[in-house]
Amino acid sequence: MNDDVPTATASGLRASDADRERTARRLGEALGDGRLDHAEYDERLDTAFAAKTMGELARLTEDLPEGAGAAAASAPGPAVSSAGAADGSGSENIVAVLASAERKGRWLVEPRTNASNVLGAIELDMREAVLSGPRVVLQCAVLLGSVEVVVPPGVRVESRANTILGSVDIDGAAPAGPDAPTLAVTGLVLLGSVSVKTRAPDARD
Repeated sequence: MNDDVPTATASGLRASDADRERTARRLGEALGDGRLDHAEYDERLDTAFAAKTMGELARLTEDLPEGAGAAAASAPGPAVSSAGAADGSGSENIVAVLASAERKGRWLVEPRTNASNVLGAIELDMREAVLSGPRVVLQCAVLLGSVEVVVPPGVRVESRANTILGSVDIDGAAPAGPDAPTLAVTGLVLLGSVSVKTRAPDARD
């Protein structure tokens, strides 16, 4: 064995999905603290999810202080940032009228997502998403349509939606502690359905 073979430096090590998620959580803390504006946060978040090495990730947070963000980044589980959590701001409208809409892969789940569906289908895969805070709301308005949601293990799901000749089904959700990230399903389901399934990130549907 040649002892002179150089070893990779930390900055050149390949980054894992967990490394990218830790960086995303730290960026979210910085946004919540006012250290980054929304444009800077969005740009850095996109760069973090595209990063290949630890050095690329380190450059995204080198001007941010150590502290709460770093502590949160070391915690396992779904990626959760404080983006929008300080004032509860931030929402996204997803509309499917005689059509379909979906969100999957890496995306930011705003504090409130409005899913409006008339004779259509909406699919929301949150397994690789970043939750903007410890509690996010899915506000449903479903008429003769369907909304299908997939969350990773470790997310608690609360169903507070009203149904009229419709259904809201929660499948496979394991018990979660009081501090677990929470998805609250609210709104009205009329002659339609909302289903939430818990699946591991690498599981096939």
